[in-house]
Amino acid sequence: MRLNPFDTSNINVGTTGGGGGGRGRAGSIGCGTIVIAAIGYLVFGLDPFQTAATVEGIQQQGQVQQAPMGEDEQAICTSNQYATETCNGLQSLNQTWAGIFADQGAQFEQPMLRFATEQRFNTGCGPGSVGMGPFYCPADRTIYIDVSFYDQLGRMSGRGGDFARYYVIAHEFGHHVQTITGISEQIRSAQQQDPRRANQLQVLMELQADCYAGVWAGKNRNLIEPGDIEEGMAAAAAIGDDTLTQGRVSPENFTHGTSRQRSQALQLGLQGDDLACDRIVTGS
Repeated sequence: MRLNPFDTSNINVGTTGGGGGGRGRAGSIGCGTIVIAAIGYLVFGLDPFQTAATVEGIQQQGQVQQAPMGEDEQAICTSNQYATETCNGLQSLNQTWAGIFADQGAQFEQPMLRFATEQRFNTGCGPGSVGMGPFYCPADRTIYIDVSFYDQLGRMSGRGGDFARYYVIAHEFGHHVQTITGISEQIRSAQQQDPRRANQLQVLMELQADCYAGVWAGKNRNLIEPGDIEEGMAAAAAIGDDTLTQGRVSPENFTHGTSRQRSQALQLGLQGDDLACDRIVTGS
């Protein structure tokens, strides 16, 4: 995918070693989240903190974070190929979603992105580690990513490719969209009201994030190169609950959806718009 080179004035980037997660609450991740992490720790978008964070911990009108003083965003984004790709993707996602929000007369705010530079680190949702894979924390509106995961994803999908990696960041960005639109809060409230449907609702939210990733790609279809879509579909199929657990986990315990569901959600976004993605969780 031919994305324009990043401009640090258009993105908010830092590292976990640069003062990230200052609003964290130590020990806020519960035992249920640890179980989920143990089942699917290689799943990008695992978002254990989304499960653990309470609605009260999400500041719907929070300020956009800036990189801590002393951090060189240019150096962070050019430290390796994957970091550069991620920053390019983040800029494109910011621009694309800002346009979508503007068209709907809504206010958009950028997320923060922090590259994992430590094995363990603090976040606004509690302690994190690279073993969790990429995730989004709604409490500090930050995407956390260890770029070494991209190599794992390539081995899992059997294809790799830059579009598969852009899919990762686009999915996590989708969770940010859910946070600033209030969808996340609505889902959390529904989970609290009906705990028996908690996993089912979590799957719907993850599929919507996959769909949002497709929306971004569809809005930038002129930049897509031959083979990109196939890379994305292979990545989506590789990280379905049924594939990752090799059938050891029953559907009622799924947290992200099957390989088929994830591929279909990505395709839906590519073919439609964000309103089509909204129907995933509303059912209308």
